Amino acid sequence: MFKTKETLITAFALFSLFFGAGNLILPPQLGFKSGVLWWLVTLGFCLSAVLIPILGILAHAKLQGTIFDFGKKVSPTFSLLYSFIIYAISISLPSPRTASVTHEMAIQPFFDSPSWLTSVFYFVLVFVFVMNRSKILNIIGKLLTPGIITILLLLIGITVFSFEFDFTSTQFTSPFTDGILEGYQTFDAIGAVVVGGVIIVSINIKHKSGSYEAKKALIRRAGWLAGLGLFLIYAGLILSGALVHSAFDAEISRTALLSGMARMTLGNTGNLFLSILVSLACFTTAVGIVTGTADFIKSRFADSQQAYLITAIIGSVLGVLMGQFNVDYIIAVALPALMFIYPITIVLILLNVVPEKFAAPKVFQAVVLTTILFSVPDFLGTIGLGDSITGIQAYIPLSKFSLGWVLPTSVVFMLTNFIFKKQSE
Repeated sequence: MFKTKETLITAFALFSLFFGAGNLILPPQLGFKSGVLWWLVTLGFCLSAVLIPILGILAHAKLQGTIFDFGKKVSPTFSLLYSFIIYAISISLPSPRTASVTHEMAIQPFFDSPSWLTSVFYFVLVFVFVMNRSKILNIIGKLLTPGIITILLLLIGITVFSFEFDFTSTQFTSPFTDGILEGYQTFDAIGAVVVGGVIIVSINIKHKSGSYEAKKALIRRAGWLAGLGLFLIYAGLILSGALVHSAFDAEISRTALLSGMARMTLGNTGNLFLSILVSLACFTTAVGIVTGTADFIKSRFADSQQAYLITAIIGSVLGVLMGQFNVDYIIAVALPALMFIYPITIVLILLNVVPEKFAAPKVFQAVVLTTILFSVPDFLGTIGLGDSITGIQAYIPLSKFSLGWVLPTSVVFMLTNFIFKKQSE
């Protein structure tokens, strides 16, 4: 049995894994727009941004593998294709977004320089660090999260005790589902699938003498503890955003709102400190994404260093091209890809968490295929082709909330398990 100390250390590692700097810009504006229904938006957001990612870690603990293992029960070909798509999305969207966040929070307020210059300089440095692996970033990363948490707790605490609990009406037509969809933008379910295995491997190395069941119990306790921490921070930021509705313009951007809240509660010095910490955290995230993608491609090409170099170059170039756009634009561009790949990721996580008797290969295949088919209308709706499928969507439950895959997938899961159970009797 592992001690409380090991549980807390593991929980903090998991918390740091999901607590990306880019995620911080999402909850305040959610609260700002949610008004009196901030609590309902919080539940939706935390469902997709906290619960699913933590379940992804528990799935990794069960599988003891990599991203490839999540979909191998469907087929090796599907799993390989899924892995390539996930890494392609990672270096094309969340990685460049870190440069955009850095520019809007740490450069634009203080220097009159164009975003493309920040993007170029930022990803030149990313490329240098990717090609010259260093423990410096790991050390910085461990120091950054406590600093950011401390500032955010001060921001939340001062806001909660300084503003009256006077909320405006909500701007959302479907607060709960809007919260779920905004949670997609954290990319944390994808993060759990991509890098969750690193945490598991680290635990296995550190605790070689521990039994498999003891390690699973450690990860389970630490996972729920980390999830509780994420929930409290996100809920606090959403509540804070809802409380300051009268202090900012209704059309304020996500980054400007977070900076404004920090300046209002902590002063210019506090805002500057937060901006620096967030920028450093963004940088470590970008380096981690590009390095992880390059490692994956390298492993698929017989450990070719040339494949690693080419991938690092492509990741950095994509970062420059996309990173010069503002954060809100990148979030809008990411939506179609997320509407398609996120449901598949959620389903793969859930299928790998449920007991083995409910997750036979044929169940995997039927459920994943159903998820793909019913995610297509939601995907088409986000790229302006919604009118062509309006008739179809009318017959799909929850489709108007962009969650048309949920009920069909659940029904197929139950039906396939019922059929297979009958066949085995």
